[in-house]
Amino acid sequence: MQESGIISLLVIALLAGLAMPAGAMLGFVPAIFPRWLQEELRHGILALGAGALLSAVALVLVPEGIRNLEIFAACYWFLAGAVAFMLLDVWLARNKTPASQLAAMLSDFVPESIALGSAAALGGGTLLLGILIAVQNIPEGFNAYRELKARGRKNRRKLVWAFCVMALLGPLCSLLGFYWLSHYPEVVSAIMLFAAGGILYTVLQDIAPQVHMKNHWLPSMGGVLGFMVGILGAMLEG
Repeated sequence: MQESGIISLLVIALLAGLAMPAGAMLGFVPAIFPRWLQEELRHGILALGAGALLSAVALVLVPEGIRNLEIFAACYWFLAGAVAFMLLDVWLARNKTPASQLAAMLSDFVPESIALGSAAALGGGTLLLGILIAVQNIPEGFNAYRELKARGRKNRRKLVWAFCVMALLGPLCSLLGFYWLSHYPEVVSAIMLFAAGGILYTVLQDIAPQVHMKNHWLPSMGGVLGFMVGILGAMLEG
């Protein structure tokens, strides 16, 4: 890959990471809307992230992940990812950590960024996966910020700067995937399927149940829009 391609990869990874502080800053919006509209907006943002996560699994991670693995290995790593995320969920719940949403956000972001760099090194497209990572990071950043603020972290500026620092994990992990894991396509596929299994578990266990609002039907359309972003990206990139 030429130097310009590496720069493009780093820019995409960084912008995807900066979606986390962008999501956090949505929490700054003053309460100028009626409470029911605020709740619809919050649930709609959650649904948007869920749709983007599902499209990342269906359109990128699974198709790319099964390319270099046998059937048994593909199923193993997909299931292993789901089990690992479930165990992390159990551990966070039992320890009542004040940053469970933050941990969930990073557990998605890190393997996806590695996969982004690996895909670039193997000649695959990076724009679609980068867009999907960014779209899902907005609601995850929003949720993590709200959780930390509710737990007593009141300094908004420090929280946003912390999220900005975490955004640097995107370029770092993508470089790891590009320079090291690209020589091991089977490992890259395993990481993609591991992330896919974990993400699917997270959507079904944590995100989807929070989207539903009694007597409100619009928020779920956010999930449709999130998945549509993936469809548009796949068609434009292909």
